[in-house]
Parts: sequence; structure tokens; C-alpha cells
Amino acid sequence: MPSTRISVADTLRDHEVLITGANGFVGKVVLALLLDHFSDFKHLHILMRGKRGVSPRERFEKDVLSAPCLKPVVARTDPAVLTDKITLHTGDVSAPNCGFSDETIAMMKGRVSLIVNIAGLVEFTPPVDESFRSNVDGAESVLSVAKTLDAGLVHVSTCFVCGESEGLVEEDEPIVGYYPRRKGQSDNAFRARDEVDYMRARIREIRGTAMTPDKETKQKLTDLGVQRAKQWGWVNTYTYTKSLGEQLIASEPGLRYTIVRPAIVEAALELPFPGWVEGGRTAAPLVMMAMQGLRHWPVREDAPMEVVPVDQVAAAIIMAGVLLLNGESAEVYQLATADRNPVYFGQIIRWINHEYIKDNKKLRIFNPGVVVMSPEVAKSRGAMVSRKLATIYEFLTDVRQFAQQKKLPGAKRLAKLGNNIRMITRQLSIREAALELYQPFLYDNRFIFESENIRAGHARLSEDEQKKLPWWPERIRWRQYWTVNELRGIQKWVEGESTKAYSFKL
Repeated sequence: MPSTRISVADTLRDHEVLITGANGFVGKVVLALLLDHFSDFKHLHILMRGKRGVSPRERFEKDVLSAPCLKPVVARTDPAVLTDKITLHTGDVSAPNCGFSDETIAMMKGRVSLIVNIAGLVEFTPPVDESFRSNVDGAESVLSVAKTLDAGLVHVSTCFVCGESEGLVEEDEPIVGYYPRRKGQSDNAFRARDEVDYMRARIREIRGTAMTPDKETKQKLTDLGVQRAKQWGWVNTYTYTKSLGEQLIASEPGLRYTIVRPAIVEAALELPFPGWVEGGRTAAPLVMMAMQGLRHWPVREDAPMEVVPVDQVAAAIIMAGVLLLNGESAEVYQLATADRNPVYFGQIIRWINHEYIKDNKKLRIFNPGVVVMSPEVAKSRGAMVSRKLATIYEFLTDVRQFAQQKKLPGAKRLAKLGNNIRMITRQLSIREAALELYQPFLYDNRFIFESENIRAGHARLSEDEQKKLPWWPERIRWRQYWTVNELRGIQKWVEGESTKAYSFKL
């Protein structure tokens, strides 16, 4: 390894950077770190999707700078930095050339030397055309702009492009031609360009001439994505389309790029403040169910939950870009924790269950604890509970109808009780659907992602800049993180409406 250190501050002073996805969870924290620690950067260009009647500047100030994670940072930032050193552009990564006009492309050419693409659709099983627009068309459009500008490209993907896995996932697995069921390097069955062309044709065929797909068409598109991902060995449409995007980038001749693959991105460890989390993050439904007292879990005790705090991810994205600008980047940076500091599903569930018991006085004397089981046993148990609820509902309905016919008191109370039973049945169905959606991560696979490249990159920084861009997952105290940062962060920042589907006890 070279003995000289790389200066993040000097590099950012010398290069203009274009960021997509700055209004997302990760993008906001990337921007917060830049403003807080490297505000003498040369210039930032930020791509914002258009909104009728709202200028890019207005939307940026409302949706980004006014976000809770950025408010304290903006308050201590020189206003001139925000007005003079940040240019807002209206566009969309899924559009040709990201929606940039020829004039804008000409203006950026010779100026922008790095693109950081954080934009993407993080949804497991959407209609596949929606996933393609963000994760495939977007990757193709961004790489085209990067080639035109002769700029390097940091593309944010996901560790879970590995698909089905059992154990260590290494960082040096070749990208082009990869599919999870590949039988060695001589297996050339998968070609990303052919797959993209095939899927675009199938999407056009299913959509037909409809401008707005109806419910049936959306379901067909959803089923197509699930079927195609499963055929090749990816666990869902999201990871399938993210891998296609990676492969288009990696196979583009002459493109200078690096791919950053976070694992599950969750609440901030320290920056911009502990516990910052936004929206329904990937682990949020699981945390919500544990917070509401769910005891029976279909998880593997030996499977670590590959979670990484958002501030560590944002720091790594900046590091990857700086290393790329200095000609010293790796092709892939996996950002995960289990290779050095694993935390297991059973531990997390029991910690959160313990917090639930603490908050419920009636349960403090008798704590039934968490029960771990296989998905088959969990589904059987769920079916049994559903049958019992259906029987109770039918009985209440018969009694209510009899009471109404005989004009007996209590009919309204019985109707209310019946509605409660129906709500519980619906909530049970939602829980089971969520657990089935997460089954590849909770039970079917055991993921441990090698993260040596970012450790080596972090070591290239000075001690001061290592503190400003922290990558120390081995220092995370997991119990405190899950019960304080994550749990309390979700309670504070994730909308209460999101928890209602999980707010009953079984």
C-alpha cells in the first residue's frame, strides 16, 4: 500500500461533483457530511426531479435542507456555500442523459469530474417496469452522462446482488456475467444486455398501449419481476435489477467507475446525530413487529443481520469517490459489519422484546420470551390462529344476528367486537406477508459480506479525516444501537401510521 495519505479536503477542493439521489435517506447524510466537514469543496451539482410549479431551488430547500438531519448542519454552514457552491438541476436519472439539456451537458463538460449516483428504487417486489426505470434505465443513463463528461462514476448498489448465499460473499467476484446460480467462470448463460432487452420487450408487451397500467397489468408486471429474479437466483426484483444495473456499468468500455454496495442501511450511529432514520427502512417492519410484542419468529439463530448505520455508508461513499478521483479505488466496496462484528437475528429480537416488556407493566412479572421457529412451523401456527379467529368471527356474527332479530341488548357491542376480530385477522395477514417477504434474509440465506476494501481505503486517510469520515463497524455496541439508535429512532422519526399494521399481540 502506498505510504502517502490521500487528502479528502484537497481532492474535493480540486473537483466538481454531480450527485443524484441527494433527497433520499443516504443522499441527505452524504450532503450533511460534505457541508459539515468539507464545506470548502469546489462545487456540487445536484440533480432534482421536476415538480410542477416548484423550482429546483425551492424543492431543494424544502425537501432536503429543511430535513431534520440537515437543519442543524445548515444552521452552522456559511449561507454563501449553499447559494454559490451548489447548482440545482431539474432531471431524472431514468430519462435519456438524466434529463439534462444539451446546454447543461456542455456547461458541465470539463468541469464535473465525478458523478455519485445514489438514486434508485429500494422496494423488494414492485412492478418490474418501475424497478427497471430507476435501477436499470437509471444506471444506463448515468453511465452515458459520465462517458460524455469524461467523469468517474460512483454507483451505489446493494450487497444483496449476490442473491442466494450461505456464508462469506467476497468482494472480488466478477460482476459481468454473474448470476447467483452461476456454475463457475465458464458458465456464460447470463448476459445482462440480452436480459435487459428481453425484459424491456416483455414489459412493452404486458403494458400494451396503456399509458397508466391498471391493477391487473401491474400485477402481471410484479409477477414477471419475481419470476425472472427467482429463475436466475436473486431473492427479489430489487436485487435482480440492481445487479443488471451494475453489469451494464461494469461492461461499458472506457468508463472509470467504482460500485459501492451497502448492506441494510439503518439509523445513524453518530452523524448527523444518533438515531436519525427516515421513512420505512428495510428493517423497520421487523422492528415494529418486535416493538409491538410479536414473540414467534421464523429466523435462523446462526444468521447475522447485515445492517450498517447510514453515516458509515455516507462516509464510505465519499471515500470511494475520493479514491476514484485519485486513481486508487477498488472496483467494488461492500459495506457491511458481520465479517468483523456480527449481530444475530435472535439477539436483536430478544433485545427489542425486552424493551417491549419494560414498557408494559403487566408483562414485567411474567415474560414468556421469544420463540424461534422454522417458516413452516410459523405458517402452520398462523393458519391455526386464522382459523380460530374465523370461527370466533362467525360465532359473533350469528349471535349478533340473533340478538338483532330478537331485539336483545348488546348487538352493537357484538358488532364492534366482530370488527375488532376482522382487524386482527387483517393485521395477522399483513404480518405473515411481511415475514414471508423477509424470509430470504431471516431464514433461507446466511449472508456475511467481506468489507476489506473500504477498510483499506479508510486507512489511506489522515487520522483527522478518518474521524470525519468514520468507518469503524467493529466499534459498534450492538445492543445499544438496536435499543436506542434504531428502536427509539423509528419511534421518533418513522410516521406513526406505519406502525398500525403491526400493533396487536399474538
